[in-house]
Amino acid sequence: MTASAQPARPLRHAPRNFALTPLNVYWEMTRACALACRHCRAEAMPHPHPLQLSFEESLRFLRQIPDFGDPLPQLILTGGDPLVRPDLLDLVDAARALSIPVSITPSATPTLTRAMLTALKAHGVEALGLSLDGSDALRHDAIRGIEGTYTRTMEAMEWAAELAMPLQINTLVAAETADDLPAIYELLMTKQVARWSLFFLISVGRGRVLQPLEPAQAEQLMSWIYHTAQHAPFAVATTEAPSYRRVALGEMRAAGLNGEQIQRTPIGRGFGIRDGNGIVFVSNTGDICPAGFLPLAAGNVRDDHLVRVYRESPLFAALHDPAQFGGRCGRCEYRSICGGSRARAYAASGDPLAEDPLCLYQPARAAIVN
Repeated sequence: MTASAQPARPLRHAPRNFALTPLNVYWEMTRACALACRHCRAEAMPHPHPLQLSFEESLRFLRQIPDFGDPLPQLILTGGDPLVRPDLLDLVDAARALSIPVSITPSATPTLTRAMLTALKAHGVEALGLSLDGSDALRHDAIRGIEGTYTRTMEAMEWAAELAMPLQINTLVAAETADDLPAIYELLMTKQVARWSLFFLISVGRGRVLQPLEPAQAEQLMSWIYHTAQHAPFAVATTEAPSYRRVALGEMRAAGLNGEQIQRTPIGRGFGIRDGNGIVFVSNTGDICPAGFLPLAAGNVRDDHLVRVYRESPLFAALHDPAQFGGRCGRCEYRSICGGSRARAYAASGDPLAEDPLCLYQPARAAIVN
């Protein structure tokens, strides 16, 4: 299973209210996947779920997305492995006919070929996301659970470059991978990469067998990520680590940037995006959740409308409003631009509105940053 991170694509900076329209709609097209990744959120299986959305049900779901209005969110096809679906290209065609921008995060299996990437691009897929969790085959394949995935990933990176498909690399951040991140960065420096997203482990699914970083380690790594990003030839971002924005904001202020300059940076444009606010996830069976790593269903596209659930359901309404967050996140002066990982809060406490245990920051005063 590939991490649910945003594949790089041509940027659309039109302003939007994330309480009304998400930036990204993640669709878990299937849970079927040939890999056995140690951190798989979906606990992927060899065969599709018997209640997986049918082709016609998938079309009805896609037709709901344009009701968000302009600018439309990006649709990110994920899984499991979306390449397993025999109707994949037909569904891509249907989405593109509705003017929905589409990206995909396939698994590195024998199905991922140059011919498949060529077809995806020909059908209008804008960008590709691949997972790379180690700087060599031994490290990467140990995480992915199947020998040969590193080699296939390297091949797919070369094919994406040949096809001029914008490429995002998603890398797991856990105790088992943290020391290898500088070496992964050096490897990516030799490739044509548009974006590197570092996914901070959420202990759900198979990910429970891995160890997350301690808060102090995470804080130190976030500082390294910020300084690395200043010199990288590609964008560098984090997933499920919104407290990175607080760290980066402090670095930018120390460098003399004013508020207007900060808002124009990629980090500034991401202020406020978090699980359920700027992000929505539709499972393979149609459940509408705030994120793939926050498996609380607020509705189902078979019976409910995606737009209405995102804008009006009690769960999403609470996630849109950081004033409802508990613990340090609710008191924090950075709560509006950060808000903490709602998925990690839920995984740790069973409450999606609780504080994010990865963040070590102690709020100095009542929240005032909006």
